[in-house]
Amino acid sequence: MSEINQISVAKDYSKFVPFTARMMAAMRARESIREDRLFDDPFAATLAGSEAFQQVDQQLKKQDQAYVAVRTRFFDDFLSLATARQVVILASGLDSRAYRLPWMGEVDVYELDYVEVLAYKDALLKNTNMYCKHHLIACDLTQSWEEKLLAAGFCPQSPSVWLIEGLLMYLSEAQVHALLQSVSNLSTHGSELGVDLISVKSLEYEPYKGYFRFGCDTPEELLAHYGWQALVTQPGDEGANFGRYVEQSPPREIPNVMRAFLVKAKKQDGQLQ
Repeated sequence: MSEINQISVAKDYSKFVPFTARMMAAMRARESIREDRLFDDPFAATLAGSEAFQQVDQQLKKQDQAYVAVRTRFFDDFLSLATARQVVILASGLDSRAYRLPWMGEVDVYELDYVEVLAYKDALLKNTNMYCKHHLIACDLTQSWEEKLLAAGFCPQSPSVWLIEGLLMYLSEAQVHALLQSVSNLSTHGSELGVDLISVKSLEYEPYKGYFRFGCDTPEELLAHYGWQALVTQPGDEGANFGRYVEQSPPREIPNVMRAFLVKAKKQDGQLQ
């Protein structure tokens, strides 16, 4: 059973859930019924709703759907291999990893997002048997949220695992830096971070043009500033294709290219200034 922070489930919050979150869930549902699926998300179709499937078919390319499948599997593996007992998923949206991954041992999973999003998801999945202690923390990640996480039991002195998936590209540059600073402040040496980013050129990518706000061509430098040593992979590279994403990205030294980055990072001693 989920432990909910200041969430009322008396209202119908479905209309408040960002439609992009529903579309991501629809793509995960589609992947889950493939014979060669990269993961199984039994909750995705319920979370998505029928309209999201129609929009995926009308607006997104097959390569977009392949990317979501690869990204999901990449971060599934990242979380499954992590050894820390604290997992924090920022802007979790309709992500169902807290419900579907076979967490080993006593693991606390903290999901942070808007109250409406968490209430919608919890109303649909609250009777699910889970393998973790689950904390739903209602907040706006562009405002103060750290105290709510601490109040829910998070211990910054113990190693933690963080996932920031499908978020940073929608924030302003100032908001990105503020969020990374907060995560760094709460992460002790040896903590791990999974995050995806897009290149500056990708801000022009349809159908997200006008929605994407932040791009970065050097994720290693961005994260190093906050004390993280990053391993950066592009979809299609070894370890990030899974036989599904066959389109190879141009070498990193070629500028002005639309790219996506899948990043795994480890917290080092101190913070680089």
